[in-house]
Amino acid sequence: MTKRLINWVVGGLILPLTVVISLSLEGYAWASSPTEQLRAYTDQVMKTLENPTLTAAARLEAVRTLADQAFDVTETAKRALGLHWQPRTSAERGEFVQLFRDLLERGYLSRIGEYGGEQIKYVGEQIDGDHAIVRALIVTKKGTQVPVESRLLRKADRWLIYDVLVENVSLIASYRSQFDRVIRTTSYEELVRRLKSHGTS
Repeated sequence: MTKRLINWVVGGLILPLTVVISLSLEGYAWASSPTEQLRAYTDQVMKTLENPTLTAAARLEAVRTLADQAFDVTETAKRALGLHWQPRTSAERGEFVQLFRDLLERGYLSRIGEYGGEQIKYVGEQIDGDHAIVRALIVTKKGTQVPVESRLLRKADRWLIYDVLVENVSLIASYRSQFDRVIRTTSYEELVRRLKSHGTS
């Protein structure tokens, strides 16, 4: 259930936000704090998800546009690979980042139709230099509250998400354990092969 929630949250926080970016990226004024930035995004997210004129194709294209705009995929991939990142060559790292981007995309694309009127309530923020944590609650129509923690890095004038924790379970940690298991029981090359064939199990 938690794995499903993580995939939904990644999609819910990131995927629809890209519609805002892709429609008006050049004129978008980045908010000064990580919470303000996420709130500015998510206010538009809800409108986008509830917009009956937006086609499925438009949603998918919006997701792909977002990958390099709101999410630091390279940082996430590096942390997900953990200690196995250091031995990799520059070419291997580039390939892995792209494969990981594809993996994330498949995860939240598969959840695109699961939005059911949930709302996001921001409850706290912690900033330490170029790192930030934004805590929130996803509130369902039934009133259930799911705790979510977004971790961000500041790059220039923007805050980029690199990890999302749902009910204290980290997106990065979930993938790291899978990747480590495959590499230790087989090899890094086998992990790459499985990612290319759309699976890690």
